[in-house]
Amino acid sequence: MPLHPVVHHKASAQTPAEQDSLCGSVFASRYMSKPIPAYRMPEESMPPDVAYQLIHEELALDGNPQLNLASFVTVWMEPQADRLMTENIGKNFIDLEEYPCTAELQKRCVNMIAHLFHVPAEQGQSDAVGTATVGSSEAIMLAGLAFKWRWKQARKQAGLSTENPNLVMGSNVQVCWEKFCRYFEVEARCVPVSEKLLVMDPQEAMAYVDENTIGVCCILGSTYNGAFEDVQKLNDCLTKLNKEKGWNVPIHVDAASGGFIAPFLYPELVWDFRLPLVRSINVSGHKYGLVYPGVGWVVWKSQEDLPEDLIFHVNYLGADQATFTLNFSKGAGQIIAQYYQFIRMGQNGYKAVLTNLDKICQYLRKKVEESGRFKLFSDDRSVPLVAFGLKEPQAYDEFDISHRLKEFGWIVPAYNLPPNAEHIKVLRVVIRETFSRDLCDMLWRDLMWTLEELDRKTPDSIHHARELLLERNRQKHKAFAHMERQKQKTKGVC
Repeated sequence: MPLHPVVHHKASAQTPAEQDSLCGSVFASRYMSKPIPAYRMPEESMPPDVAYQLIHEELALDGNPQLNLASFVTVWMEPQADRLMTENIGKNFIDLEEYPCTAELQKRCVNMIAHLFHVPAEQGQSDAVGTATVGSSEAIMLAGLAFKWRWKQARKQAGLSTENPNLVMGSNVQVCWEKFCRYFEVEARCVPVSEKLLVMDPQEAMAYVDENTIGVCCILGSTYNGAFEDVQKLNDCLTKLNKEKGWNVPIHVDAASGGFIAPFLYPELVWDFRLPLVRSINVSGHKYGLVYPGVGWVVWKSQEDLPEDLIFHVNYLGADQATFTLNFSKGAGQIIAQYYQFIRMGQNGYKAVLTNLDKICQYLRKKVEESGRFKLFSDDRSVPLVAFGLKEPQAYDEFDISHRLKEFGWIVPAYNLPPNAEHIKVLRVVIRETFSRDLCDMLWRDLMWTLEELDRKTPDSIHHARELLLERNRQKHKAFAHMERQKQKTKGVC
């Protein structure tokens, strides 16, 4: 007879949540064997470690940012910058009254950028006109609106029509310029490029300017081949035309890619506020400003270049404050990180980084030239990138090469050049801070292996592989469209 009676307890039913709490392994939880919530918010919550791991595993299928040579954006910053961004991740930058020190850092950045771009000396040391934006797209919208408003004011004062404004630019502009024109009802007058000149010809652009032109856009760093358009020549041509016609058409410089390159690598190049007609400039902090994605900047030559009608005053955040951005709320982290880079790197630091990038760029250019397989489409003096295409027609093309390089992990874009040169296909390698000489050698090795493999394939097999890829992409889009239709049919869809 046992000293202690055995009590047979009835097994109590445990809820799934209780069962999960008893198991310390994320991969042993029931969530790992079920579909992850996709298009409808789940009714029940899940443990934070499980939610993290599910998303982490799915994101592992993304490309490696370090090997993404299509993008201009920064993918690495020092741990101290990461820490500053994490410490300030909850700050909404627009709350200037609550975060006055953060607002002061933005003001310092605006002034540093303006003086880097040679804002007139009479602007003083702390009163430059500009703002942080969510990338250069917002900056371009603001600069374009300032042009449109100034043009409208001048036309009204002269008793002239304010209908049919237009903006002159090269056909090689980034799509955000086309968006501006469509969103804000401005006619886009695109100056065609040519196979011989892949950027806007300033002299040819004059034929597109008239009394309704709100401004001319000049690009310092074309997305297609990194080339700098000739801002000084444009200023001279437009000055002459303005004098002849009695107009006052200004210039905006889209320096999204080249604004943090030219001052350090080509200080003798005159492209900025030293030119009388350059009234505004945008630059991307998240490109060669060396900050993570999400920050751009726009600066104006003087206060008169930013019409008062575009400035709004609000006091519901604790005090009267002026705002002239399209996006109201935005995180403060990237602005703080930009200031960190400015004082951490200084001009010598930026010059050192960009000089290294230029050396790697020239190294890759030389390999491309010496291979005998490719033709270069990028210039020596440009954004650090190499744009090149096949010299001789092959059974395969640049898109086939780009697709095969993904098998090695490399993301090297293939695309057609702008109208008038759209028959030309190119590959583009953007040289960023994390792209070392060693990685450059690895890329070249994998590119050569890719060419050897494609050279051995028959035209039929290349065509078949291309058709399979196109069909796979069609199926992806078809599946997505089907899911969208199903969501509309499902009752209670969010």
